[in-house]
Amino acid sequence: MDILNNFVYIKNLTKNQFEALLAISQILNRDVYEDEIIKEMLDWVINVINAERVVFAKYEKEKDEFILIAANNVNKNVNNNLTDFSAGILKQVTVKKQPVLFHDVQNDEGISQFVSVLIKQIRSVIGVPLIKNDEVWGVILADSQSDRREFTDSNLIFLNFISNLVSLAIERAGRLRILEEDNILLKHRVEEFVTAPDMIGISKGMKDLSKLIHRVAASDATVLLLGESGTGKDLAANAIHKLSLRRENPFLAQFCGSIPDSLLESELFGYKKGAFTGASADKKGLLEASNNGTFFLDEIADISVALQAKLLRVLENKEIIRVGDTQVRKINVRIITATNKDLPQLVKAGAFREDLFYRLNVFPIRVPPLRERKEDIPLLAKHFIQKLSGKEIKLGRFALIKLEKYHWPGNIRQLMNVIQRALILCDGDRIEEEHIIIEENENNLNFNGTIDDFVKQLLLKRLEEHNGNRSQTAESLGVSVRWVQLKLKQMDYK
Repeated sequence: MDILNNFVYIKNLTKNQFEALLAISQILNRDVYEDEIIKEMLDWVINVINAERVVFAKYEKEKDEFILIAANNVNKNVNNNLTDFSAGILKQVTVKKQPVLFHDVQNDEGISQFVSVLIKQIRSVIGVPLIKNDEVWGVILADSQSDRREFTDSNLIFLNFISNLVSLAIERAGRLRILEEDNILLKHRVEEFVTAPDMIGISKGMKDLSKLIHRVAASDATVLLLGESGTGKDLAANAIHKLSLRRENPFLAQFCGSIPDSLLESELFGYKKGAFTGASADKKGLLEASNNGTFFLDEIADISVALQAKLLRVLENKEIIRVGDTQVRKINVRIITATNKDLPQLVKAGAFREDLFYRLNVFPIRVPPLRERKEDIPLLAKHFIQKLSGKEIKLGRFALIKLEKYHWPGNIRQLMNVIQRALILCDGDRIEEEHIIIEENENNLNFNGTIDDFVKQLLLKRLEEHNGNRSQTAESLGVSVRWVQLKLKQMDYK
């Protein structure tokens, strides 16, 4: 049909046809996927053309075969069998790259011999191709077992318009889907290389930690930071806040260890004037002061059972009551907690509430100890030198080797202290091995690792003292050389 006839048919479109074209056009402006577009399109075809069945089939040119994408019938029953439709007519539409219309296929010599036409007693057929880059990539086919007057040239033009609109819509949706997938992939790749704010490290442990921080920061989940003392759990909590949607609001923290219960409660919840001696005015607590922001509770395992019950109320109901007050105050605070202790073991011992543990343990993150990320020691040492001295002081090769060999039971906090001590002892612009002083006895008293960790630390220290001589190391420890060799092999010591 020529362009003039097309304009004539457009002018004579029915109300239903215009509504269908409008609906399909609106789909173009929605961020939907292919199956949603196709489902809506098939519903419109059934209603407007008044067909009994309709199918959308994708054409795979390389295999020269059709794949069922979606099908429907007048009773709204989904048909998942493409063989119920005429493969011959689908192929004809594909070859011609033109719409087809058959009012009476049973008496059409070129069509009536198709098996599906005979079996299903198909009487009328209307089909249009979906074309992309001058290639047919799909076909819309509607049929009926009766002689349908609605299978007209007007509806053929109408269906062809729809096929063009749907082609554009699906192509657009496909591009959006590819962009979304690429965006997710790019985000994951960025997380692999971008560390969390204020956290230093290129080790696998730090990359894994950074990924988790980026992931959980996008949510509002309660986070439980686990790890030994001095690993930087406070920095991790701050990084989560800085990457979250709450970053423009307060980030406040409270250390819970070795603080009297009454003092900690008043700090967390605030108090009313006259609640106790010295309470001369109402005071807002830290939880209330951090409203709409993030509150970090460090060493959560040290709070009393009584205070645990009050903290549970904060997590469950998002509300507090100031000390000496009866008024309930609603707050909107994200809670992040940290501990270097075994909370499940404390729960078993009755020292920590089980219900509170599960409330805190929504998203646990383990912060790795320094001994598991020794490749980060040069970066950390350089950072601390610059931070503590403000000068360009270099770290000597043997000084760095000494730092990397040590087991660091006190983790990053201990490393910073050692660097600060070295800067005091260093007179020039270079820290040498003799400036690296590590107080072993003090470290042993503060050691927070396992027995195996301590054995590794002691073995490495003795091995260093005896210049790598395994026989002398074994003798100093009162063990066999074979024991030393076995332990070093387990440690993958070179």
